[in-house]
Amino acid sequence: MVHWTDAERSAIIGLWGKINPDEIGPQALARVLIVYPWTQRYFGSFGNLSSPAAIMGNEQVAKHGKTVMKGLALAINHMDDIKNTYKDLSVKHSEELHVDPDNFKLLADCITVCVAMKFGPSAFSADAQEAWQKFMAVVVSALGRQYH
Repeated sequence: MVHWTDAERSAIIGLWGKINPDEIGPQALARVLIVYPWTQRYFGSFGNLSSPAAIMGNEQVAKHGKTVMKGLALAINHMDDIKNTYKDLSVKHSEELHVDPDNFKLLADCITVCVAMKFGPSAFSADAQEAWQKFMAVVVSALGRQYH
């Protein structure tokens, strides 16, 4: 079980309250697919992913990015039990979808980049980033749990 300080919990929940999941999710997933093109192999049914413009305009990418952020909301709402909250998601990604667990870290990093770009240093201070990245590391670990 992860220990959250009051300051970490406050920073994470406060930042989450400012995030528009319908904006950040599609941006982050598109960024993963552009920056790490080998991740596109998991999205073969999404249609045209042939260029950054195609990825950015792809409705399926946007939809799945929103789904990712809904999953992240689960972690926000269950910060004291993220591993059990994500148990079924971990099993699905491991056994059904066969997603390389390293991709969870890539997506977490892209979510963090998009959040930092959106809010800048005033809302995404070093302290906020520290707490956020700890939170994202816990999420990544929970998603990868089935693989261990």
